[in-house]
Amino acid sequence: MAPDAHVPPFARVPYQPITRRTIVAIALREWRLWGEPVDDAPPGTLPPQAPDQMPERMPGLWQRVGEYWWLGMNAGTPESRWTGKHDAAGKVFPAPVNGTYAWSAAFVSYVMRIAGAGSRFPYSDAHATYIDIAKEMAEHRAHGWLVVAERPDAYAPRRGDLICLGRDRAAGITYDQLPAGRFPAHCDFVVATPQPGANPPDITVIGGNVDNAVTMKHVPVTADGRLAGPDGVVLDTRYPWMVVLRVRAPWR
Repeated sequence: MAPDAHVPPFARVPYQPITRRTIVAIALREWRLWGEPVDDAPPGTLPPQAPDQMPERMPGLWQRVGEYWWLGMNAGTPESRWTGKHDAAGKVFPAPVNGTYAWSAAFVSYVMRIAGAGSRFPYSDAHATYIDIAKEMAEHRAHGWLVVAERPDAYAPRRGDLICLGRDRAAGITYDQLPAGRFPAHCDFVVATPQPGANPPDITVIGGNVDNAVTMKHVPVTADGRLAGPDGVVLDTRYPWMVVLRVRAPWR
């Protein structure tokens, strides 16, 4: 079975070349579908959600997570059969083990797939897969992929780019330590850059599996739009951004 055998022709062929504008439009479409949640609170400060209040487990939305898995992963993978609350056998898994079925990377893969990335994006259930490949692209040890790693203190993210950080045991990982193999991480799509004269300036990002939904947040940046200052210190201590994945595509 071809890895993209399950993908609609408009995305598989694709009918139109991938653009940043398309990436942003799809990310925003999904955010609207989830009710336009915004969370700018420090991580871990919101009260935990009861299982019956988790959006990803609600009717209509657990199926949407299933579509992220089905289309985001390559055909035939066990993960492609998961949903927001079901394992590959179709059995409901308990809410406390949600982390085993974390779908933020599936969301990224889904958006890139539907946007028309074709074979130029490494679809994966782990953000580390495309983070490491992007770093190899930056070091000229890989070729042909759509993403290239950029330092948070040297590059201002543009709409359609991804900003990424390590989580849990990888929370302190830095750009210079990449590639680092499979490690827990999270990436968000940049959907808006600072407005002229904004004080303080920030960028708007959207990510999957944030508060068990597709959620928007606002991230402080320098006056020229970078995630870190010239000394390399990340501005938002809540999120130790390690890398920006620059998407090699035009806006239009």
